[in-house]
Amino acid sequence: MNNYIILSVFVALFLVFVALGFGSSRFRRGDMSDLGEWALAGRKLGGYLAWFLVGADLYTAYTFIAIPELVYEKGAVYFYAVPYVGMTFGIAMITMPRLWRMAKGKNYVTAIDMVQDKFNSKTLAILLAFTGIVAELPYIALQIYGMQAVLTVMIGHLTTTDANIVTEIALIVSFIVLAAFTFTSGLRGATITAVMKDAIIFASVIVIIVVVPMRIGGFAVAFTDAKTLATGTSTLAGLYLNGFISLTIMSALALYLYPHAINGVFSTNSTKRLRLSTALLPIYGVGLALLALFGILIYAVPSALGDVAKYGAVTVVPSLIYAEFPDWFVGFAFLGIFIGGLVPASIMAISQANLLTRNVVKVARPNMNSKTEARLSKWFSVMFKFIALAFIFAISATYSLELQLVGGIIILQTLPAIFIGMYTKRLNKYAVGVGWAAGMITGVYMILDANFFIAHLPSLQTTFFKFATPFSFIYIGLIALLVNLLIAIVGSLVMGGTKEASVKTTKA
Repeated sequence: MNNYIILSVFVALFLVFVALGFGSSRFRRGDMSDLGEWALAGRKLGGYLAWFLVGADLYTAYTFIAIPELVYEKGAVYFYAVPYVGMTFGIAMITMPRLWRMAKGKNYVTAIDMVQDKFNSKTLAILLAFTGIVAELPYIALQIYGMQAVLTVMIGHLTTTDANIVTEIALIVSFIVLAAFTFTSGLRGATITAVMKDAIIFASVIVIIVVVPMRIGGFAVAFTDAKTLATGTSTLAGLYLNGFISLTIMSALALYLYPHAINGVFSTNSTKRLRLSTALLPIYGVGLALLALFGILIYAVPSALGDVAKYGAVTVVPSLIYAEFPDWFVGFAFLGIFIGGLVPASIMAISQANLLTRNVVKVARPNMNSKTEARLSKWFSVMFKFIALAFIFAISATYSLELQLVGGIIILQTLPAIFIGMYTKRLNKYAVGVGWAAGMITGVYMILDANFFIAHLPSLQTTFFKFATPFSFIYIGLIALLVNLLIAIVGSLVMGGTKEASVKTTKA
């Protein structure tokens, strides 16, 4: 294996990626000092570009690093990601066109803009804005873990010196470049680079899922080896059945509550194009199912297992690619995974910045114009990227997916205000606020309980809670959301609904 060829292909393609990122500011030109143009690409994206953008938004390092890693380590319970993506697009098809129409009519940039108007409450809006910001941080960190996994394998084979130092420097340089072209190009940069990222990822996945089984003698060999060698739960044990079901359903509900998913929705130019892009997104679900199988295929490739033992389970996919393919393809596929972390990290940071600017800072400065909003959002997006980067230097990659699932528990607490709030005026802002607080307290307490207070339970339980009842493990997000909904609905029935704020339609 010629590691310098791998590095050369990787660097050459990364330079193409950077050029696309900076050059995309000229795509469908707009005034980049305007928040709507910078953060939402002027709301001009058609169905296919929106498909690439939202696909890049939702199919990230979570898909091609964390899921194969956990399937490799823990087995069937982490196939939950396959059915949940099938459910989530049905939810999106129902809810997102309505939210898009509300956003278009009143020039909303975030879903919390709608909440602020619907409930006539700046306080509730601020609470939910910070909820979205916090929930995104582990999601961005997960992208960086994926990038780090690729660099670890590539640099680890290239040099005998401390690969960790080189990896950290490479990550910092990459994020400086990402921050620069995001600052310049905004969501346009993420959209155009998403096309390149998805083309590489799809090509890589198709080649790997065809070639590796042919070389090892078929999937039957891989599953037999996994059954022999796996130390985790190779099948879905009855203990985790309810955990699997609850995690699947709650993840489906959570996905389009994340600010970065809504940001992609708002960038489309019509509900027709939005429905088209949503209808096409299950294609990515097929890719996710194939990627999950990588966590099984690796058991039939001893040299790849050696790298995983050396570098950690987070390197399952890079190790499999490195062991089975020629130099040029390894560099090609590694670059796809690497920018598969950079592109969504860019979109997520933009969505966080929008929340902080529109729904926190603007509360204190209500007369702030769109140019000032755009300038603040640009700098906030830079800030959030490097907060997430600092985050991963302090937290072990072992907890990457668990942290993302904790983010899911947090973001689910915005469901009553956003999803239910779109359809009814009968929710009371105080009841929704108290429900949010109760859900957050319940979720955080149970997370601590599962991880520290009951330390003798299996490590897989980091985002599950075990009752001494036949229900066994249950995803904490479901329990916290039920507490939230109970208080919000009962409280609203007692106190009555909230009168919606009167809002003028202004140019974003």
